[in-house]
Amino acid sequence: MLKLAKYLKKYRVHMILGPAFKVIEAIFELIVPLVMADIIDKGIATKDTSYILSKGGLILLLGFIGLSCTLVCQRLSSYASQGFGTDLRTALFRHITSLSHAESDSFGASSLITRMTGDINQLQVAVAMMIRLVIRAPFLVIGAIIMAMMLDWKLSLIFLAIAPLVSLALFIIMKKSLPFYKSIQKKLDRLSLITSENLAGARVIRAFSENEREEARFEAANIDFNKTAESAAKISALLNPVTSIILNFGMIAVLIFGGVRVYDGVLTQGQIIAFVNYMTQILLALIVVANLVLIFTRAAASAARINEVLETMPSIQNTHEEEQSVEQNHSPHKKIVFEAVNFSYHGESKKNVLQNISFSIEAGTTFGIIGGTGSGKSTLVSLIPRFYEPTSGRILIDGKNIKTFPITELRQKIGFVPQRTALFSGTVAENIRMGKPDATDAEVISALQTAQGYDFISKKAQGINFYLEEGAKNSSGGQKQRITIARALVRNPEILILDDSSSALDYTTDAALRKELKNREKKMTVILIAQRVNAIKDCDCILVLDNGTISGLGTHHTLFSNCSVYREICTSQGELADE
Repeated sequence: MLKLAKYLKKYRVHMILGPAFKVIEAIFELIVPLVMADIIDKGIATKDTSYILSKGGLILLLGFIGLSCTLVCQRLSSYASQGFGTDLRTALFRHITSLSHAESDSFGASSLITRMTGDINQLQVAVAMMIRLVIRAPFLVIGAIIMAMMLDWKLSLIFLAIAPLVSLALFIIMKKSLPFYKSIQKKLDRLSLITSENLAGARVIRAFSENEREEARFEAANIDFNKTAESAAKISALLNPVTSIILNFGMIAVLIFGGVRVYDGVLTQGQIIAFVNYMTQILLALIVVANLVLIFTRAAASAARINEVLETMPSIQNTHEEEQSVEQNHSPHKKIVFEAVNFSYHGESKKNVLQNISFSIEAGTTFGIIGGTGSGKSTLVSLIPRFYEPTSGRILIDGKNIKTFPITELRQKIGFVPQRTALFSGTVAENIRMGKPDATDAEVISALQTAQGYDFISKKAQGINFYLEEGAKNSSGGQKQRITIARALVRNPEILILDDSSSALDYTTDAALRKELKNREKKMTVILIAQRVNAIKDCDCILVLDNGTISGLGTHHTLFSNCSVYREICTSQGELADE
């Protein structure tokens, strides 16, 4: 948790003043038993009503001041804990967005969401309790022991005897419960994952009548989580009874030996009452300490999970490699060049997903990529905007190693349309302007027209201000694809990557889209991944991938004649060389 203390620097004043007010309240609370002893020994014993009323008024005054101090501390702790949570959540979100795909994949979306919400909420509670009680509870315990020693040091030895026993109980229970709380958070991640999968795939689950199977899967994960939580709760539940038993035995000892001291005339009845009050204060304070142990045990597990994310450095960062901006052997016509590129996913087998990939793409041309499922098509194009880093080899854009580009500058050159459409709740215009925040309505409409999406948008009463629901569920697959293509086009990128992003379009719309891309005034270099030969057969050059290696490179006619993999794909789709 100490690693996260830097997020509390803004709230140093609150961290100092909050406990200070709590200490003032605790001081007044420690004075009350002495006043009560005076009332019993001097007021009640002598039947002095005025003395009883005056001391009673003093107790009310002490209570009012203590309450005021508590309210001030509560406000300060709430402000600091909520501010801490807000700052940490912002920092964590910013860090998560800086991670490359490899790091994000290793954590998983559901786990990151749980850390952003549940774990940070647990830390907020810990910060609030730290301000309110961490100083007050020990102060009360120590203060009560000192006050008791001032009354009778011999009787106060009972206090000193029980303190180590309570501390030992706290230590053992904390040590036993910490592993369970770490496990609980991981199993909560599992529950979140299953829930998110079921919500996202609800239609698929119902279509295949898999409700019972998914319910069983969730129930199994839920029972597993419940068993771990129960184990932690059983251990944690021992805290209050164990500390209460120890302290109640102390209370009995005070009454027994205190009675003897009263009989001997060493102590008064009022002083024994004060002793009992101090023992009660210690009991309540140690119960608070016991609960704090639970809170900080959970917070420690949550802090470790958050630190795990914050300490994970993105594998892809802006570099400062000293390299000439243009290679000596670079042709000005070459827009993109792959040189002996190999790639394997982090954490998986050492077998390369892409092996010895070398090819070049001419500027202003349309470059098609085709291959069987799992051949590495999407992985290959993900290397260009540096979503992943090649294991070896290098990639050049305009003769410059992509590692020498600032990441923002590199990605500004590229319009990327992923295989899976990703749209956000908001208007169509807002989604498209993610590609260019300052785009005018005319530019948005132009991009939609090129993407063959303006026809259906213009029929909406709101036009480009048509509101898309979460995940654009109120639009069809083809409509969503056309909006995502428009989002990439609106920035007029130098390179446009379409990763099988027209799969939901009919042949007529797909053909019209490809025609519009060729007719644009600004010549883009277009990389088109497709499953259908018909979608890429007119490309200036086609790359054929087979199990992560290049099987063929050339035009449709050349590949049909010379590449058996390509010819097999064509014949399976009824495509012929002369078409």
